[in-house]
Amino acid sequence: MLRVLYLIFAAVCFLPVGNTVVLADATPPPADNSPTLLVWGDSLSAAYGIPVDKGWVSLLQGKLDDQYKVVNGSISGETTAGGLTRLPDALEAFKPAYVLLELGANDGLRGIALDEMRGNLEQMIKLSQDAGAKVVLIGVVLPPNFGAVFTEKFGTAYAELAEQHELPLVPSLLQDVADNWDLMQADGLHPVAEAQPKVLENVRSVLDGVLH
Repeated sequence: MLRVLYLIFAAVCFLPVGNTVVLADATPPPADNSPTLLVWGDSLSAAYGIPVDKGWVSLLQGKLDDQYKVVNGSISGETTAGGLTRLPDALEAFKPAYVLLELGANDGLRGIALDEMRGNLEQMIKLSQDAGAKVVLIGVVLPPNFGAVFTEKFGTAYAELAEQHELPLVPSLLQDVADNWDLMQADGLHPVAEAQPKVLENVRSVLDGVLH
């Protein structure tokens, strides 16, 4: 049985129209012995433009069955600053054993300084670790039209953070997906439903080693 929990906090109510947030339950999961995985991301993890149950996070819960609970705290349009603001409440409410941190794409698309993005990610890493969670950092790659120099520095930020904090790293969430137009929606930024198993494969190539 799928037990993906979608959470909402008061701040979500003030998101601009057009942000897609799929929500069902704002209450913490029932107490049991199943460790909680908190996916903390943006539209790439929020199943933007496709049915929620086709997104990689829902597919992940299906693969994990009842061994783990998956809480999807991802919001379309989320930046690292927004994620940092919301994270303490989520850590308190759900007490995750693992945090899958997938943020930064919207910072890059909006031209937010890399130092600011990196600083926000680092604070979220520390908050999660201080709360007792193991962090898996999930990197994203910007479209090539942002220029080779900037996109390289952007990708390097994830690798450097992972090395600095000794974190398992998924180098690119959309590896072997983003460069295949058949697997991308018309906007060229979000994968279609048919691509989600490959996205999950990219995540599990690292996550499975963390969970076992």
